Amino acid sequence: MHMIGVPEDTLDAPIAIADDRLDEALDLFARMALIREFESRVNRLFLQGKIPGTIHLSQGQEACAVGGTAPLRPTDWATLTHRGHGQALAKGVSASSLMAELFARETGCCRGMGGSLHVGDWAVGALPAIGIVGASIPISTGMAFAARQRGDGRVVVCFTGDGALTEGDSHEGLNLATLWQLPVVFVCENNLYSISTRVDRQVRVTSVAERMVAYGLRTETVDGNNVLAVADAVAAAVQHARDGDGPSLVECLTYRQGGHKRDDPATYRPREEVERWMARDPLIRLRRALDIAGRAAEADAAAAHAVALIDEAVAFAEASPPATGVIA
Repeated sequence: MHMIGVPEDTLDAPIAIADDRLDEALDLFARMALIREFESRVNRLFLQGKIPGTIHLSQGQEACAVGGTAPLRPTDWATLTHRGHGQALAKGVSASSLMAELFARETGCCRGMGGSLHVGDWAVGALPAIGIVGASIPISTGMAFAARQRGDGRVVVCFTGDGALTEGDSHEGLNLATLWQLPVVFVCENNLYSISTRVDRQVRVTSVAERMVAYGLRTETVDGNNVLAVADAVAAAVQHARDGDGPSLVECLTYRQGGHKRDDPATYRPREEVERWMARDPLIRLRRALDIAGRAAEADAAAAHAVALIDEAVAFAEASPPATGVIA
């Protein structure tokens, strides 16, 4: 399926890093490596029965979360999706408090009462995720309206998916955001599937960005597995919003490497499609580019540091008391 706005073959192109962006690329790689290690560990812990409920992993979509938050100030806000572990970590939620939340511990970022579907921390500008698909879009619009009324210069980044943009709630939020020219950036993680339904079975126009033009939104479609491309697109959209010029939508073409949730084997996806997208893994592509630039040792050190941080997070969660369900 051809995604309008980005020819398919461009998604296979090597990532190029300018010399003056190598340090930035290393930082972005480290942040993606932390998310990948967090989710890999969570997957194993869930299978061991240590994490209650269910989990929706975002392995393969790390570049969207990291690139989508990199241009933000600490005081800016982000709304997260139900596939939000990576988004939360990227916005600054600590790995230890996030892991404790999944363990249903009192020290969790939501006191152990939110679980995997409702992670976040207002202290770092991450609104705890909303389980209702699409509901964060009008909420983000309301937050952006508040920011403008207060004149505090804040920008809201709303993470959403391709499926959420077919929900009725999304229409109302997008329409008001553009009508009132609010400081909000909608970052769409277009992973081609809404649970098990492929995007071309839901809508005639498969390009999210093209559909959003009808609202009057400034739009851009990018390779969602190239973290530098995502960061650049979101940075331009954030500045556009901060300058008072209104909202944007950045469509990130990406792919979840597993099923919708942990008990979904994703057999509805063609093997050739899965193999093609696995070869576009955002960490592998950036690691290869850093290797070419002579910075492979630093990238490997960052990946090893991520493992150590997640070791600490697991130990913290296991040692923490169970959630009491009482809000002080």
